[in-house]
This record gives sequence, C-alpha cells and structure tokens, in this order.
Amino acid sequence: MTLTVSRDVFQLAEAFTISRGSRTEARVLTVRVKRGDAQGWGECVPYARYGETLESVTAQIEGLPEDVTRETLQDLLPPGAARNAVDCALWDLAAKQAGKPVWALAGLPRPGPEITAFTLSLDTPERMEAAATRHAHRPLLKIKLGTPDDMARLEAVRRGAPEARIVVDANEGWNAAVYAELAPHLVRLGVALVEQPLPTGEDDALAGIDRPVPVCADESCHDRASLPALEGRYDMVNIKLDKTGGLTEALALRDAARAHGYSVMVGCMVGSSLAMAPAVLLAQGAAVTDLDGPLLLAEDRPVPLRFDAQGVHPADPALWG
Repeated sequence: MTLTVSRDVFQLAEAFTISRGSRTEARVLTVRVKRGDAQGWGECVPYARYGETLESVTAQIEGLPEDVTRETLQDLLPPGAARNAVDCALWDLAAKQAGKPVWALAGLPRPGPEITAFTLSLDTPERMEAAATRHAHRPLLKIKLGTPDDMARLEAVRRGAPEARIVVDANEGWNAAVYAELAPHLVRLGVALVEQPLPTGEDDALAGIDRPVPVCADESCHDRASLPALEGRYDMVNIKLDKTGGLTEALALRDAARAHGYSVMVGCMVGSSLAMAPAVLLAQGAAVTDLDGPLLLAEDRPVPLRFDAQGVHPADPALWG
C-alpha cells in the first residue's frame, strides 16, 4: 500500500469569524491510500487550538508504516487530525476494494439526509441580523458568540430569523456566571443548546449551576477517554472526526456517549465535502447535525455533497465511501 499526503486550499464564500479570530480560506490536508488498482482518500483540518499545524500533521502521517491498517492506526497515532484523514481514507479504500458502501462494511443502517445547521459567524448585531434574514428559510441556525455583546447579537438574529431553531456556540468565551445570567434570556429566545460556554479545564463550574438550556461539550470532548470528566457537567457531546481521529473512534464515542445518557451532536471544522462525507454516516439520528462546512466555501471537491430542503445527503461513491 502507498500513502501520500498533500495540501489543498479552499476559499471561503465570506470571512468566517469566531471569538478566537477570522479566516478567509480553509487549509486542509488530503490523504490518499492506494493498494493495487483501488484508491481511497480522506481529509483533515489541522486545528491550532489543539496544537496542530499543517506541518506537524503532515509529519505524523508521513511517519506511518506502509502496512498500516485501521486497527493498528488507533495505537500508532493519537486522536486528532492526522489519524482522522488516514482512518477515513482506509475506510474509503476498503469500500472500493469490497464494492460495498462504508455504511454496510461498518454494520450501519442505510443512511439518509440529515437537517444540518447553518453557521452565522461572529459580527456586529446589524450584520448578524442581516445574515439571519438571508438565511431565515433554514430550519436550524448556529450562532457564533463569546463576547460581552452577545445578547444584542442574539436578539438581532432572532429578529432576522423568527422561526428558525437556534443553537449557540460560545467557543469557550463565557464563564459560569455569564451562562447563569444569560440562561433565562436564552430560554426566552428559544435557544435549543449552548455549545462549550466555558474554557476547557473549567468544566467543574457547570456542575454547580442549573442548566435550563442544555450544554454541549465541544473542546472538552475528543474521544471516549473524555467522557468521565463530563459527567454531571454536560448534557450533550459534539463529535467531530478531526477530534476523535476518524470515523472508527467517532462511531465508538457516539455509542458510548449515548450509553452514558448524553445526547449527540455531530459537528465539523471548516472543510470540504470530502471531510463531511464520513460524518454524514455518523450523524444519522443525531440530536443536532452541524455539517455545513461546504456551504461556507466558494469552491469544493469535484463531486460535492448535495444539500437541499431535506438536509445534507450521503456522499456519492465518486466522492467517498
């Protein structure tokens, strides 16, 4: 088997801003694995928040033995972007070799479309209201917050999209007191959940307060090893392939999280349809699906995922799986 890694850049349709900064392009790594005439591929998005760079993740991938398998990969690399791209490429390769879809190889039900959130990036209240108005037809909006002016922004979005279901992502920008202060207003405005309100490492503060709006762990939940520390602090976990290190661990985390009583959200980094394709399988039946990465791009892979009123559809085999 041969394994190669390359860099790709996808321009965004517009600047994407969260509480930690802005970006105008998605920089990803594409892994290709080839055995005989069959080739599989996968994508990852190295994330600086987790100490990853394009260079460091490339080095991890290039250091793998040529006979790596999905099983041995779990021990050769830690959870993260590098393992994700290789794991998903190996799943795709297995599907191509077997002539069967990944969902069948994994023993999963036949997948269907899932309604996905559409993310409104952090901006002035006026611009966020205008963006919400443009996207008011979407059933689920995700709002990036995490600043002292969050209530004005949230009120503005609700005015712009009065019928949409709303989820909020504070990206570690609040503390327990801010959540407690804002919670009644979040309830009033019909917010369905708050994603990662507190910085990782301060999760204990959530154990001592009422949570009238469910709280979802994102940065605090990477793989199954994260679950014990979340007990009594979070109501939901956000599973992302770039955190778990691929579809293999993501499926195991989903099952373990549900067994421990957590609801499941399936999210993504800002990447192309190739990065989202495996996550569509993971998202089947999730309480919240947030796989809008391709909708934020000005350009995508040659055979992109299909998005319509039913949501995001499973990938065409020409893309992945």
